[in-house]
Amino acid sequence: MAILKWDPFKDLLTIQERMNRLFDETISKVKIHGEEFGRSGWTPSVDIYESEDHIVLKAELPGIDKKDIEVEIKDNILLLKGERKVEKNVQEENYHRMERSYGVFQRAFTLPYVVDKDDVKAKYHEGVLEIILVKAHEQKPKHIKVEAT
Repeated sequence: MAILKWDPFKDLLTIQERMNRLFDETISKVKIHGEEFGRSGWTPSVDIYESEDHIVLKAELPGIDKKDIEVEIKDNILLLKGERKVEKNVQEENYHRMERSYGVFQRAFTLPYVVDKDDVKAKYHEGVLEIILVKAHEQKPKHIKVEAT
């Protein structure tokens, strides 16, 4: 079993990201004088996991055209931006209920490892965006076998 160094700041970043998302979701539902405040803001749900060589991010983006999605990596931060547009063939006054969120979104994720920016793959299928990031070789922990003499 490998011993890993505990990084307390990694946990703090996770808590900060959750608090930011909670705050954003709360603000988007607040009503001021009968009108919704921040009605167009929304944030897609994501899953982030890692294997030995990769970090994988999966984001739920149903109803979004792939040309309306942007992915950037800068200074070890993954930025996911895009827009879900309102259907133009239906007039707003003809709606009985509008619960889906529309408009621009932006999410930023601090990556736990340095990644190879030249070897990033992004696939979009059935409303799910999958971003596969390869961990940089110099950042992988080196396992040293201890031999008995």
